[in-house]
Amino acid sequence: MRLDKFLKVSRIIKRRTLAKEVADNGRIEVNGRVAKSSTAIEVDDLITISFGNKIVTVKVLQLLDSTKKDDAGNMFEIVDEKRL
Repeated sequence: MRLDKFLKVSRIIKRRTLAKEVADNGRIEVNGRVAKSSTAIEVDDLITISFGNKIVTVKVLQLLDSTKKDDAGNMFEIVDEKRL
């Protein structure tokens, strides 16, 4: 699954276009490497996202093409969250 689609479906970022923009600006890393929006995501990958004033690291638990709001939280686990 593409990175931008995963971020949208899991509801980490609300819109796919916003996820694409954030990734293409170099603010997302997958397993320690800067990732583009088209980067393929696998189960157990670590995704680090730099938001404005915090950095969040999540671990991918499962990949689903679509989810309901309640199931979206089961797609990832927050590993670390730092405030800047």
